Amino acid sequence: MTDNTHNRRILIFDTTLRDGEQAPGCSMNPQEKLDVARRLEKLGVDVMEAGFPASSPGDLESVKTIAGIIKDCAVAGLCRCVEKDIDAGREALVNAASPRIHVFLATSPIHMQYKLKMNPEQVVERAVSAVKYARKFCSDVEFSAEDASRSDPDFVCRVFGAAIEAGASTLNIPDTVGYAMPDEFGRLVQYIREHTPGGEKVKFSVHVHNDLGLAVANSLAAVQNGADQIECTINGIGERAGNASLEEIVMALRVRKNYLRVDTRLDTTQIYGTSRLVTQVTGVKVQPNKAIVGDNAFAHEAGIHQHGVLANPSTYEIMTPESVGISKNQMVLGKHSGRHAFEDRLKALGFTVDAQTLEEVFAEFKNLADKKKVVSDRDIEALVMGAAASVPETWKLDQWAVNTSSALGASGAIRLRHKDGQIHKLVSMGDGPIDSIFKAINKIIGKEPNLELYEIGAVTGGSSSQGEAMVKIAMHDRRWNGRGVSTDVVESSIKAYIAAINAMEWDLARDSAVQ
Repeated sequence: MTDNTHNRRILIFDTTLRDGEQAPGCSMNPQEKLDVARRLEKLGVDVMEAGFPASSPGDLESVKTIAGIIKDCAVAGLCRCVEKDIDAGREALVNAASPRIHVFLATSPIHMQYKLKMNPEQVVERAVSAVKYARKFCSDVEFSAEDASRSDPDFVCRVFGAAIEAGASTLNIPDTVGYAMPDEFGRLVQYIREHTPGGEKVKFSVHVHNDLGLAVANSLAAVQNGADQIECTINGIGERAGNASLEEIVMALRVRKNYLRVDTRLDTTQIYGTSRLVTQVTGVKVQPNKAIVGDNAFAHEAGIHQHGVLANPSTYEIMTPESVGISKNQMVLGKHSGRHAFEDRLKALGFTVDAQTLEEVFAEFKNLADKKKVVSDRDIEALVMGAAASVPETWKLDQWAVNTSSALGASGAIRLRHKDGQIHKLVSMGDGPIDSIFKAINKIIGKEPNLELYEIGAVTGGSSSQGEAMVKIAMHDRRWNGRGVSTDVVESSIKAYIAAINAMEWDLARDSAVQ
């Protein structure tokens, strides 16, 4: 039996909803952010950074909503070291059970000179005043020295010492541009811990980007050198090449517990479901060979590997699929399955739905079961995600038809129902069935957003598989995602496009209401 007495606990600070969501194409609407926040709470993260409240009224409201609902972990809001940002953070976190104000200021020579246009003395003064101001409203204040890996370590220690005196309880050492090497970053963390005045009174954190593909390695090196908290994101999403991947860090700490002598409080069986949710709401898929959550992470094709795994899984698997929430449950669901069995399967997959959504999803399940002999977990996941509309439906699909040929081109007919009850129908020509239908929808709604991304794939294998479509549309430098599922690929594409249109219409209506 393993002796865990001396294993110290590492805090997991998830910034999927802030740094992850800032990445191009990863934006989420408020309901989607709340759905992800609930899954992060279920996963067991210690802190979730819900957003950047001062960046927009929408982000402030989103953080405020999440902060008022999440109870089992701290909720953080990111703020620059200026009073108006901290005021926005205070407003957003007013109802949080465990609020954290996270302030940041750059400390590297290049950032101080070209971005901040401040000298070192001014940076120290600004850091102190911001932490003191934040402490007026919140006892849990984190201070980040942006671009710490390219800063003078002694200057970082000086700024951190001043921040501690001002009331900071967590100090964050970011490798903002993913520049550091693991041994170098580990030494930096150790040096700062040992040379920061008052460092024994606070927690030290790291926030590492993946520009050289070293974010996870650098984070683990930091842990080995005394870091108390790791900042990371689901699927490693984030600006540029992304952030350190939560699932890789947590499973590395869990699998190599005897070596690293640390652990986390996370329920690792929630990892896969959380990863899939983030993929669904952002439309950003992980590559098949992605560690822990990729489709091939536990696949074995080579004959010698298959033989070894059948004889003893530990020959080629250092962790089980079940340990990260990939179920091997063999219970078959089909057209004869009842509501109780279906509801149990939803719970096993980590979904909690209200009574109305359950009715809708169960009806869709029965329709799908009539077309397929066996309904897989991926099918059920796709049905739930499709039924749970994240924004009000301004437009709803009523009927559609397409005609296409190599000689005559394509025409698409669409009939949509508006939320006011009126029916709108139109026929349009296009370069193909999808193009013709999308053009018809644009004419009905009176807007022409740019279609930036259109992807379609099979939810499972086989000719009877559901098709899952993902679209991204853009207008006025803003972007919206949509997804749709159906056994007909044209219908799934239409559903995805209408979902994106509804997200756009809702956002634009909210903007008009504010004005």
